[in-house]
Amino acid sequence: MTPFLAYEDKGDAHSPRLPLVLVHGHPFDRTMWAPQIEAFAPSRRVIAPDLRGYGASPVVPGTTLLSDFTEDIAALLDELKVEEFVLAGLSMGGQIALDCYGRFPDRVRGLVLADTFPDPETPAGRLARNETADRLLAEGLRGYADEVLERMVAPYADAPVKAHVHRMMTGTSPEGAAAALRGRAERPDYRPLLPRVTAPALVVVGADDTYTPVTDARAMHAALPDAVLHVVEGAAHLPNLERPEEFNRALAAFLDRIDAA
Repeated sequence: MTPFLAYEDKGDAHSPRLPLVLVHGHPFDRTMWAPQIEAFAPSRRVIAPDLRGYGASPVVPGTTLLSDFTEDIAALLDELKVEEFVLAGLSMGGQIALDCYGRFPDRVRGLVLADTFPDPETPAGRLARNETADRLLAEGLRGYADEVLERMVAPYADAPVKAHVHRMMTGTSPEGAAAALRGRAERPDYRPLLPRVTAPALVVVGADDTYTPVTDARAMHAALPDAVLHVVEGAAHLPNLERPEEFNRALAAFLDRIDAA
């Protein structure tokens, strides 16, 4: 059964501009999109859910596959009567966005892939994700959050940004985070999907991202038939929070192009 997701639904539901749907990464929640909601809700409808297991959405222990997140998002958008939209995802959210495109491409009019990659998990990566899931269940997220904070955002990031990211991580349910890690370890290979993406795409990456480096973004950009690549200097894995003005400029230009079409 699909859990009822907590979500933000801001802006004008009757705007002629396409709605913007924002999918957060792990282990965050919808507040990671606060700068984008603030920037774009005045001109269009913006919808940002908490994925199951995160934020204020229900926690479903066990294993949450990326396809489970996709089904939740589709059910939410059906409930909100949103038929077509621009879909943006960051990190795990970008992989969920690819999964969504693969399952209902006719609804996705534009695709934003930020700090993400399409490859399946390696055997070593599968083991590491499951070991991390075990650790989070045993210890909670605080130690993990302390360790990875300066990879999620650059060491030189502004203190309020660091505090926000750390707060999101430590506020995440260990059961929800572990379930997502186990599911992400089993994710499919999205690389064959990329050449079949007919919607315009925007690929964004922080220049100092070590989780999904610029080389990954360039490879994904090259595989997409109609894509723009934007590298955000002075940012790591969360350029939408670290350099929101630049991220928003790139996103605004992309949205304007889609609206004009």
